[in-house]
Amino acid sequence: MHTSDIHDYDVIIVGAGPAGLQAAIHAARRKVSVLVLGKVSKSSLFKAHVENMCCLFNASGKEMLETGRRQAENFGSRFLAADILKIAADHDRFALLTETDMKLRCKALILATGTARNKLRVKGEKELVGKGVSYCVDCDGNFYRGEAVAVVGDESAAADGALTLAEIAGEVHLICDDLKLPENLLAKLENSNVVVHRGAKVQAITGEEQVSALVLEDGATITTAGVFIEQGAKGLMELATTLGVALDDNMRYIRTDKGQRTNIPGIFAAGDICGPPWQVAKAVGEGCVAGLNAADYAKKR
Repeated sequence: MHTSDIHDYDVIIVGAGPAGLQAAIHAARRKVSVLVLGKVSKSSLFKAHVENMCCLFNASGKEMLETGRRQAENFGSRFLAADILKIAADHDRFALLTETDMKLRCKALILATGTARNKLRVKGEKELVGKGVSYCVDCDGNFYRGEAVAVVGDESAAADGALTLAEIAGEVHLICDDLKLPENLLAKLENSNVVVHRGAKVQAITGEEQVSALVLEDGATITTAGVFIEQGAKGLMELATTLGVALDDNMRYIRTDKGQRTNIPGIFAAGDICGPPWQVAKAVGEGCVAGLNAADYAKKR
């Protein structure tokens, strides 16, 4: 690999969601070179509406992300819509290889890729995302106050989501094939007004402009205004763990300190990849801290 083939930056940010964009804004303001890898359209915020972010009311996620990108670019950040295939340590820097074989190198690296939501992959799911299909009770539950909703999942994420919705919605159905819960959570569920459908699987999600019903494999239909698919979330950890980045005790999220530093000097993380709650405010705050500290780290190198 010839040095001339390598594109050098002080800070590279992997992920163009709210955490990555805020990190780019603050890092670039420190007068370091910044590259953001990713597409804002891939962020889980892109099709959402936000009503619980301070100073914003019923804001469009798409507009928020596009504004954030313009802000980052105005401060000098550059963007590249490409996925990363490899990350490796390169002396006192990090070397990245993109899917287009572009070679990149940086002094500080920020991981802000969010999480990959586990999907049902049934008819109607993809078409109705943002129109009643959601992957986050905490994010979207309040939109269904007093209405009938359904949660799909077998483990604690689904049960906890159903219990949360039981205090908001008018009727809550939990669709589960094989319920796997600790005793205390199972007891809470059994003592709630959640209607549990054990041994059930979703065949399709129906509706025109909005979710109207779930169709189960046994032919039963459940009328619902919203469907929350809460099957847990797997962080995109493969590239990070090859560098020795430490995960939490459940091996699902990246572990950081209050400065968003990982256990590997020069690698920072922010947003959903660091774990719940799945909130824009948290992602933005962590992105701010990661951007400032990554820029300072790069300057010292």
